[in-house]
Amino acid sequence: MIHTAAPAQGPLRGTFNVPGDKSISHRAVLMAAMASGRSRLSGVLGSADVLSTIGAVRSLGAGVEVDPQADGSLSVIVDGWDDRGPVSPRGPVDCGNSGTTARLLLGVLAGWPCEVTLTGDASLSCRPMRRVTGPLARMGATFLLAEGDTLPVTVHGAALQGADHMLPVASAQVKTALLLAGLRAHGTTRVCEPAASRDHTERMLPAFGVPVACDAASLCVSVDGPAGMHTCDLDVPGDPSSAAFLIAAAVLVDGSDVNLPDVATNATRTGFLRVLRRMGAHIDLIPDPSEAREVGSLRAFGGVPLIATTVRAAQVPSLVDEVPMLALVATAATGTTRFEGIGELRVKESDRLGALADSLTALGACVRSGPDWLEVDGPCQLHGATLDSLGDHRLAMTYALAGLIASDAISIRRFEAIDVSFPGFLQALIALGAC
Repeated sequence: MIHTAAPAQGPLRGTFNVPGDKSISHRAVLMAAMASGRSRLSGVLGSADVLSTIGAVRSLGAGVEVDPQADGSLSVIVDGWDDRGPVSPRGPVDCGNSGTTARLLLGVLAGWPCEVTLTGDASLSCRPMRRVTGPLARMGATFLLAEGDTLPVTVHGAALQGADHMLPVASAQVKTALLLAGLRAHGTTRVCEPAASRDHTERMLPAFGVPVACDAASLCVSVDGPAGMHTCDLDVPGDPSSAAFLIAAAVLVDGSDVNLPDVATNATRTGFLRVLRRMGAHIDLIPDPSEAREVGSLRAFGGVPLIATTVRAAQVPSLVDEVPMLALVATAATGTTRFEGIGELRVKESDRLGALADSLTALGACVRSGPDWLEVDGPCQLHGATLDSLGDHRLAMTYALAGLIASDAISIRRFEAIDVSFPGFLQALIALGAC
C-alpha cells in the first residue's frame, strides 16, 4: 500500500482515544493463558502483533474468545492452561512480525516438557534471539536456532533452575522472558539491567498472584519459583507510544490543541514527554484522580519554538520506540539534537536507525549517524520524497507526520505496516483535522 501524506491545511484540534497499550496487551494475554481459570481482558489492542500473541496461546492450548468492540478494541476471555501447561501444537507457532510474541514465548515455554517451533515473517526472522535463548539455556532449557541465531527456533522445555542474570543491554522483552521462565524454575530468578526498562511485567505479575521483588537502586527484579498464577480481570489503558505520534503532530503544526484521554503514564514509557518538554514543547499531563493505575490525559499544543537537546543512553529505554518521532521533531528545533546509545534500533523491524537517517536526509534534513548515535540539525524545511517504511510501523507513522510539515507531499510505500501497532492511525489524523 502506498500512502500520500500531504501538508496540513490547518491546526490539529480535538480529542481522540488512542488504542490500548501494545506491551500491556501482549502480557495480559500471555499471563491469562498461564493462569488457572478464566480471565477477562478489556481494551486489548486489536493490532496484528497482539493478534499473533492471541493466536499463539490458542494454538498452545489456552481457550480464547475474542469480541471486537465498536471502538476497535478487543474484549478477550482467556481460559488458562494452569498446571496442565501448554500443549505441543500440530505445527509451528507463527509469531508474525511480533518480536514481543516470539521472545516472551521463549520464556513461557522454557520450563514445560514440550517441543514447540516458533516462526515469523521475513522481518522477524532477521531479528536476534540469542539474547533470550542464551540466558534461558543457562537455566536448563534447550533451543535449536536457525543460522544467525534467528527464527525459526525450536524450544525443548525442561526442568529449570533459578539464576542471576545481568543483562548487557536494558530490554523489557528479555527481562520478561526470564521472569516468566522463573515461574517454572526452582529457586530465585533475578534479572538486573544497566538502565531501567519498561516495568509492566513486574507490575502485572502480582495481579496474577505472583509476588515480585524490585530493587530500584540496583535495577534488579526477581521472582521465586515454582509459582502458580490465578486469574485476573484487567482493563488495558491507552498506548503512550501511539499517543506519542499524535502529540508530535500537534507539537509540529502551529495552532494545534490535541487532547488524548486515558493514556498509560508509566514513567518507564513516557521518556519522550520529558524530552519534548526539554525541547520547549507545551504538553500537559493530567493524572486521573479516580484511577489507581498510572493513567492520565495528555494535551499538546503547537506553535511553541523548539530547541535542540541531547538524549543520553540512560534515557533511551524509556523512549526507544519514539526515537524516530523525536528525530523528526528535531528537524523543527533550533540547534543540533543528538541521540546516544540507540544501537538497539538497528535490530528492530528494520535497521531503524539507518533507515531513519537515510529518509530524513532524503527529505532535506541535515543528519549524521554512527553505529549507535544520530545527530539532527534544525530548523530546516522538509520537502517531498518517496520513502519506503521497510515494513516498520514506527517509520511509517513518522513519515506520515513528516508529510504534515513538508513543503510537498510524501509518498510512503508499505504503509500498511501501521497495522502492527496503530491500525487507526490515519483515522486519528483525519479526526483531528490533519487531512
